[in-house]
Amino acid sequence: MIKAKNILFIMFDQLRWDYLSCAGHPHLHTPHIDALAAEGVRFSRAYVQSPVCGASRMSFYTGRYVHSHGATWNRVPLKVGERTMGDHLRSTGMDCWLVGKTHMKADYEGMALLGIDRESEIGMRVEQCGFDVWERDDGMRPEGPDGLYDENGTERYNAYLREKGYRSANPWHDFANSGRDDADPEEMASGWFLKNARKAAVVENDDSETPYMTSRAIEFMEQSGNNPWCLHLSYIKPHWPYIAPAPYNDMYRPEHVIPVARHNRERDEAHPVYKAFMDGRIGKAFSRDEVREAVIPAYMGLVKQCDDQMGRLFAWLKETGRWDDTMIVLTSDHGDYMGDHWMGEKDLFHEPSVKIPLIIRDPGAQADATRGTVCEALVEGIDLAPTFLEVSGGEAKPHILEGRSLMPWLHGQTPEWRDYVVSEYDYGTNPAVAKLAENPSSARLFMIADERWKFVHAEGMRCQLFDMQSDPFEYEDLWKSPEHQSIITLMYERLAVWGRRLSQRTTRSDAQIIAERERSRTRGITLGIYDESELPLPFTQFYRGKPRPDPTD
Repeated sequence: MIKAKNILFIMFDQLRWDYLSCAGHPHLHTPHIDALAAEGVRFSRAYVQSPVCGASRMSFYTGRYVHSHGATWNRVPLKVGERTMGDHLRSTGMDCWLVGKTHMKADYEGMALLGIDRESEIGMRVEQCGFDVWERDDGMRPEGPDGLYDENGTERYNAYLREKGYRSANPWHDFANSGRDDADPEEMASGWFLKNARKAAVVENDDSETPYMTSRAIEFMEQSGNNPWCLHLSYIKPHWPYIAPAPYNDMYRPEHVIPVARHNRERDEAHPVYKAFMDGRIGKAFSRDEVREAVIPAYMGLVKQCDDQMGRLFAWLKETGRWDDTMIVLTSDHGDYMGDHWMGEKDLFHEPSVKIPLIIRDPGAQADATRGTVCEALVEGIDLAPTFLEVSGGEAKPHILEGRSLMPWLHGQTPEWRDYVVSEYDYGTNPAVAKLAENPSSARLFMIADERWKFVHAEGMRCQLFDMQSDPFEYEDLWKSPEHQSIITLMYERLAVWGRRLSQRTTRSDAQIIAERERSRTRGITLGIYDESELPLPFTQFYRGKPRPDPTD
């Protein structure tokens, strides 16, 4: 029977779940991703554990909730000792490699405390979120008065661009993410300025970020040999800067932009945290029609480029026979509001932000019955790590991995499953929003969502409640509706149960705890015994009679 030997774990950055034709987009056709869905399972209710890059990815990579691993936002280090996907897979004999982005911030302080050499194999894996690195590229080399956002960002890609003739101090920005001014072709039209979104990036398509990273993934697989591997192919696009190379910059026009999902009552009745985001620079920008009409066609072009590269990648897998022994997983780390709900970017819990595409193709014959189906089970990003571990032949340890394997759904089974999903958000680093919180530790939001209801708790403030059945666009906040107080009570009970779960005892399983109950009875501890006759002789033999001779004499 054909069985998956390898795993190709593809993640796009900021790809909305509904910007695929297999998910119903009327104008953006993604035939290659659609074809993958036709041979696999598309999970239509998949959610991230935090709608921001760093925290979401750390949950994907650890298989643990943000509340557990503690890396609550971008640039918050993942503490030393958190086991990752790579740690779990390597224990089964499967290599785990990276091509692209992780947004990992290493715990250098913890590494120094433990004396971990950053140049050692262990040190490099701890620094790189458990991956062996073929190429890491977080796709970010912005530059301002205080210097570069990421000193190491896109270093290798910048070197590649220079080798191809794109010569400047920062080719990532100046060529890959900028066009040229119409009046003066020597002047940059930066992709940071939203008015330039429809311009063609200077870089040739083949040299732009998405084709480049596809090439690097193919290079890795060409030399991988016979050892089983998991390759995390992690693209930066369609993440901002929103600018695409020709011909993708001009494939879509304002008439292809789907109507915005927003309502005046959202502004009139806004939760304080939601209002602060709407009133921020990004929210105000994406609430303008001219911004949406400039940015969304460019975003669609970037998605189309991603799909074309999937066609190239899948063709290579088929030509080389890898298609037959490789599980392919395609997803995103979060979505993008694109003006919906008077918002831009991500950060909050509306469906465009917190819900993600997830498609899995298992090459094994056991998955034949589910090919081309849609699974509506409530799925979380943390479910991928235990899924991959099962593929590699390992057994998930639930005291460490908090997700659940998706293999039963892929093989046509209906397992016992969760009743709700959880997502979290830390807004403590946002200067405009954080002033609403008493202190950085209380700047927290929690989402509980089931098949019908979506509930949001904000520390120190009122909650939110939406009926996703009668109000799928989440316009009407039912937080003070008398008829819905019982639902709010239920959601608070669920949040309390989830919050009380035992998530930090990762060094002992339940089975080990049960075994420990018997251990001490035969190791000499006899508390509560008044007389030696109360226990059998073997339990007290060393406490009777004369002292034994010193074995060292």
